[in-house]
Amino acid sequence: MNLSHFRQRCLVVVLACALLGSCSSSDSSLPQGANARVVKVIDGDTVDLSIDGKVESVRLIGIDTPETKKPNTPIECYGPEASQRTTFLLPVGTPVILQRDAQARDHYGRLLGYIFRFSDNLFVNSDLMAGGFARPLAIAPNTTYSEEFSSLATNAQAAKLGLWGAC
Repeated sequence: MNLSHFRQRCLVVVLACALLGSCSSSDSSLPQGANARVVKVIDGDTVDLSIDGKVESVRLIGIDTPETKKPNTPIECYGPEASQRTTFLLPVGTPVILQRDAQARDHYGRLLGYIFRFSDNLFVNSDLMAGGFARPLAIAPNTTYSEEFSSLATNAQAAKLGLWGAC
């Protein structure tokens, strides 16, 4: 990622947090700038975060990892690997920046968000897509990064990375 793109992404995160209001955190144990902490990884595209002392289930926007825990659904090809990757990227206790999009929640009541690891600003949704751990899932109006995700998926598919080579 070039410096200009990094600065633009940081500006988007700051502006989104300011506009959406719910990105502040009164948890003094978080580093300044982080607004949540990882409590648990549910699967490849869902995590539990502590936000202002409340645990919220967060669905990563724009990506869809193979299922591992959906009731009455078999474990899908590359699902365990996607869950392992998310667990590796977001160990319990990791401070993160949760960025929201147009809609706050999905029909299951989960928060919808883009997650950036605070320590190095790693864009977790993007990392999962680039490594072939997820497919793009653009659901309007939450499409801020849909073009980036589509491009990353095309590259991963061409290189037969992750699920693109295994499934």
